[in-house]
Amino acid sequence: MIKENHTMKNEFVLTGFTDHPDLKALLFVVFLTIYLITMVGNLGLVALIFKQRQLHTPMYIFLGNLALVDSCCACAITPKMLENFFSEDRRISLHECIIQFYILCTVETADCFLLAAMAYDRYVAICSPLQYHTMMSKKLCVQMTTGAFIAGNLHSMIHVGLLFRLAFCGSHQINHFYCDILPLYRLSCVDPYVNELVLFVFSGSIQIFTIGSVLISYVYIVFTIFKMKSKEGRVKAFSTCASHFLSVSLFYGSLFFMYIRPNLLEEGDKDIPAALLFTIVVPLLNPFIYSLRNKEVKSALQKILIKITISRNLNK
Repeated sequence: MIKENHTMKNEFVLTGFTDHPDLKALLFVVFLTIYLITMVGNLGLVALIFKQRQLHTPMYIFLGNLALVDSCCACAITPKMLENFFSEDRRISLHECIIQFYILCTVETADCFLLAAMAYDRYVAICSPLQYHTMMSKKLCVQMTTGAFIAGNLHSMIHVGLLFRLAFCGSHQINHFYCDILPLYRLSCVDPYVNELVLFVFSGSIQIFTIGSVLISYVYIVFTIFKMKSKEGRVKAFSTCASHFLSVSLFYGSLFFMYIRPNLLEEGDKDIPAALLFTIVVPLLNPFIYSLRNKEVKSALQKILIKITISRNLNK
């Protein structure tokens, strides 16, 4: 019946941000700059953690994987967005659309679990410092990291599999700067109720579990910090956790608003600000939030810069 009454759509048009030529040029420069800084910051952090042995600890292994995930998020979204600023048709095929969503869903789900793992790591380090190496072994760290990526892939596969029950007809315009699952639901000529319900249940469960883990960890951390007799110890503990909690707040706030709010399909105009925050802004800020407040990362970076300087002087 659907094939008889409708023209099926195998490609879509991403409307993006604006059609004004001057604004397009300005936004292109802004987002290209953000993309380059994001990639250099995150991949640089991954390389630094991989290179320096003193950073081969659970906290930095999680941080390195978080930076890798943020790089993948930027690569999935930004190149197509930049291309569309100067493209005449701004088309994207259904298969490209599904691949873009699959990558984004995988990395964002992995991000949730990695942030929860990092909160647990901080809980053990502050609340049980003498048992840290026993409770946070490298084996457990690898298992938690692997589990985060497996969960991300399984979560994506569920939603991508359910997309194939839908048929797209009528309007082919996606009012977004990338191909997300909610705009696809809005274009479906098949009732997406099952898809929306599964999205709400799975995304809600993942976010409630991971953010619950983060909050429980931080409740114990705060109580432990207030019990510390040393003022310097309290300041150091707060400083260690502040960067992580800031990143968590930005990421979960935008993600929760994006996928868990009521009336998901009726309020498409509210998607873009939240999507900008967790796909563009958070990956940009994360390497700076974690690196600039971290003495060990800055120390490792300084050592590399000193080696490079000495090497250049010797070559001269």
